[in-house]
Amino acid sequence: MDWQISEDTVPSAPITEADARLLRARPPVTGAWRDGDPVGDRRFAAFGAFRTESGQELPGIRLAYETWGELSPRRDNAVLVLHALTGDSHVRGSAGPGHPTDGWWGDVVGPDAAIDTDRWFVVAPNMLGGCQGSTGPASIAPDGREWGSRFPYLTVRDQVAAQVRLADALGIDRWAAVVGGSMGGMHALEWAVGHPDRVARLAVLSAPPTTTADQIALNSVQLEAVQIDPRFAGGEYYDAADGDGPHRGLALARRMALLNYRSPTELNQRFQRTWQSGKNPLGHGGRFAVESYLDFHGNKFTRRFDANSYLTLVEAMNSHDIGRGRGGVDDALARVSATTLVVGIDTDRLFPVEGQERIARGIRSTLDDTATLVPSDFGHDGFLIETHLVGRHLRRLLKT
Repeated sequence: MDWQISEDTVPSAPITEADARLLRARPPVTGAWRDGDPVGDRRFAAFGAFRTESGQELPGIRLAYETWGELSPRRDNAVLVLHALTGDSHVRGSAGPGHPTDGWWGDVVGPDAAIDTDRWFVVAPNMLGGCQGSTGPASIAPDGREWGSRFPYLTVRDQVAAQVRLADALGIDRWAAVVGGSMGGMHALEWAVGHPDRVARLAVLSAPPTTTADQIALNSVQLEAVQIDPRFAGGEYYDAADGDGPHRGLALARRMALLNYRSPTELNQRFQRTWQSGKNPLGHGGRFAVESYLDFHGNKFTRRFDANSYLTLVEAMNSHDIGRGRGGVDDALARVSATTLVVGIDTDRLFPVEGQERIARGIRSTLDDTATLVPSDFGHDGFLIETHLVGRHLRRLLKT
């Protein structure tokens, strides 16, 4: 596969300048942010020893985070925004030094936006185990080497426990709202169940109460795609002599994931049976445009993510079960006291709306009687794309 920008790997729609910069060079061994890289808009909070649910210990952890707006004197206007599996702390702002891509929710968070930073103090951390400034497998261990395969197994509850430390360090006893989509929605739900007295409002977008067997199965083939890449080397690829990492495996995992994130309607309408670059598909080298689209996004992903972090975070997503050790899902949801908005995307095939409906039924203080459905052709990614519709519902929540 040609890892440079070419007609064969770029979809027909124009790419952004940020994408062009990202794709111009050969992929690095890891797309992780590393100490010594430009900091950008990140801030950092460092903490002492951290013990995971499984009993493993990190001697110290760090969370990267970004903020917008001003914390009120009473510290009662803080909103926690939690990113999805492959997101990071860069919710809004342009790509540039330290930030490989534009902010992922810039239409939702900002002045006069749904989460209005003229009113709210917004905090967005990069989750523990991630690769954009928080402690993860690409971070340097006490012995001077990357953690790599030695990095502990993490659960969603571990990641929320790290976020609790960040809230304590910022002096925020109670969030005015906790908002999260997809894996971030798992974190948001865990906050409201595990720390109900610290969450006044809750927004769970496109997330389930538990990760189902079907979803774990979909994740398992992505994990295998990364691990069977010979350059993965059991997770010890950072010092590869030729400077080449497990790009193909990671790109393939991303291509698989995109098939879950988008809907058949969108792919069929957008690409139909068109061919890339006008080539004859029945001859040698023929290529469908949708194949090129998947290649482009897989290629792009390797420039900003770390293969070991991908494994760590997918496995953490698999751990999600809000009812584990709490008497089951219904008993766990009954603990939530926050005024709650639950949003599902009607075409979501990764986390179908049945999961959001179960969450809404189980929480006594929901804004609506059931889950709020957002119509979209974009599938699971609709919560990131349908910003006008999603933002309208978030405004309703924040007015309560």
